Amino acid sequence: MSAMTDSLVDTRTMLRRNLLHARRYPGMTGYLVVMPVALLMLFNYVLGGALGKGVGGGKYIDYITPGLLLIVPAMLVVTVAVAIATDMSKGFVNRFRAMPVAHSSFLGGQVLGTMIQGLLGLLLTFGVALAIGFRPHANLLQWLAAFGLIVLLLFGLCWLGAGFGMAASSPEAASNTPSIILYLPMLGSGLVPTDTMPVGVRQFAEIQPFTPIIETLRGLLMGTPIGGNAILAVGWSIAFAVIGYLWSTSRFRRKAN
Repeated sequence: MSAMTDSLVDTRTMLRRNLLHARRYPGMTGYLVVMPVALLMLFNYVLGGALGKGVGGGKYIDYITPGLLLIVPAMLVVTVAVAIATDMSKGFVNRFRAMPVAHSSFLGGQVLGTMIQGLLGLLLTFGVALAIGFRPHANLLQWLAAFGLIVLLLFGLCWLGAGFGMAASSPEAASNTPSIILYLPMLGSGLVPTDTMPVGVRQFAEIQPFTPIIETLRGLLMGTPIGGNAILAVGWSIAFAVIGYLWSTSRFRRKAN
């Protein structure tokens, strides 16, 4: 077989290993579902009466759902970072020195396995949102574009998490360092429009990566204006993937050698 075929086979093996781990230890997958759903309930039923006044007409659940859906991809940064750091702390990488296994398969399998968990979390969160009143009115093309954007963001953030995991000195450090990313959807336009924020906070919210991604997803699902946010959303997602891939693979090669 060719080197590329060998790499794909090894990645599939590592993907199967990571899915088996997820099945045996379902706590992290459950966390990916429980936390976004809990936040959805909190902001809709407890804080929605106050926060909903700043979003203009329409139901508050329609406004916040696109932003809170992105909590799941943000959480995956920590998830994949901890998983990789845990394997590294147990000496898993040492086995690659004596085995004819493509080095890229270790990271690729972990990224793909975490993406599958993330898609499950997104699906269940979206189902709960529909059950409590979220009513998107996208056409088929918009649905496909929204799904493509989410998958691209998942891919990019999982590779970014892989970089954090490879750079971490321990699983504990891997859980703490990238945690700021978890709050970015809520520090953008996920909960309220940025023009309702104080000047300094508004400036940060408008330039940070998640705001154009939220606005693009909201525009695709709810028909709000997207403008130039779509280009920024795709650009940020690709940037996450490129930076994370180069960062994680270079660190892995250094440790494996």
